[in-house]
Amino acid sequence: MATDWAAGSATELRVLRQDDWDRFYDNLLRAFGGATESDEERALWRELTEFDRFVAAWDRDLVVGTAGAFSFRMTVPGGAVVPAAGVTMVSVAATHRRRGVLTSMMRRQLDDVRRWGEPLAVLTASEPGIYGRFGYGAGTFQVGAEIDTARVSLSVPPGTDGVRLRYAAPADALDACEAVYAAVVPRRPGMLARHRPGWERVGLLDPEDGRDGASPLQCVVAERDGEVVGFARFRTKLGWGPSGHDGTVFLEELYGLDPAAEAALWRFVFGIDLTSTVKLHGRPVDEAWQYQVSDIRRCQVRLRDALYVRPVDVGAALAARTYQVPVDVVLEVEDAFCPWNAGRWRLTGDAKGASCERTRDAADLALSVRELGAAYLGGVSLTALAAAGRVRELRRGALAEASVGFGSAVAPWLPHGF
Repeated sequence: MATDWAAGSATELRVLRQDDWDRFYDNLLRAFGGATESDEERALWRELTEFDRFVAAWDRDLVVGTAGAFSFRMTVPGGAVVPAAGVTMVSVAATHRRRGVLTSMMRRQLDDVRRWGEPLAVLTASEPGIYGRFGYGAGTFQVGAEIDTARVSLSVPPGTDGVRLRYAAPADALDACEAVYAAVVPRRPGMLARHRPGWERVGLLDPEDGRDGASPLQCVVAERDGEVVGFARFRTKLGWGPSGHDGTVFLEELYGLDPAAEAALWRFVFGIDLTSTVKLHGRPVDEAWQYQVSDIRRCQVRLRDALYVRPVDVGAALAARTYQVPVDVVLEVEDAFCPWNAGRWRLTGDAKGASCERTRDAADLALSVRELGAAYLGGVSLTALAAAGRVRELRRGALAEASVGFGSAVAPWLPHGF
């Protein structure tokens, strides 16, 4: 589809061809500050590219824009794993900013996602201010921390001492670790099922120039009765100060099938020899270690946004999840960018299932599709959005009813970037 972004230029969007992938990817890296990647990283991202779901914007023979959408399956409240387009590799060349390139790619992409029958689109945003106008709302948050393990102790639940830990080469333990990951996916909204080959290797990427002086990637697996029930991947960086060692553990991943397995791994990470700091990023906001530490202030916990969610088909998206308490509410949805979503929808549902259909009945709540995306996974309350002026209550009592229903017993979490 040709689009005239600049007077006198011949421009168009094209589905990405394999022969053009290097030019596509080079443009992406340049847009992100001229980043460099190892041959292993570059090869893996090419392998993961679904070419018929990626587009490039061309100005004559130059790639000036990039965008793609992985075919993900994402857990939603209630445990169902729902198709979701994982928007990725979005860039516009600095020479072509403010000419409608991004808008044209987003228009094409959301039309495609609708045509593919995927009710949701999700992304991580390098610049969060960009995507609200396309209907994406911040639906999950994540925790980072820098824990002073020389001064912070960890209490653990019963059964922790019954978990056996052992070191394993990350590649050798991959299958066992992936089995743990797959078992955890249905338990928490926002988690991504690794249903396509290659994604399991993203966590093993270990370029030497990306370690900043730390060790190669290490792995410890947790076992009970001979079965793997958890794992942690991490790096260590030793250092020495006036008082002795002050090494750091950089935690990359940690998963357990039960509280005791998780606690055993956290206790191990806290106690690695010659280290006094644990640095972590991208963890769930409700993770148990925050309530097991002796001094949360010495953990320097920080919060940031993570996954942005956009309903592409409002009816299908809302019907795909369950609700904590029974809800029967009419939503007046505003969606200027995808007008097929605009209008009134009656949502009825409970913990067993839901339906969401068009209706002419009077609306109970009014909100934009962005706020609907923010609340969709249960981590952002409709009540909070209403207090911010983003949701309007039109029927008294409807807000409290819907807000509780939309919630989740566990915080939604994006386990890894894409």
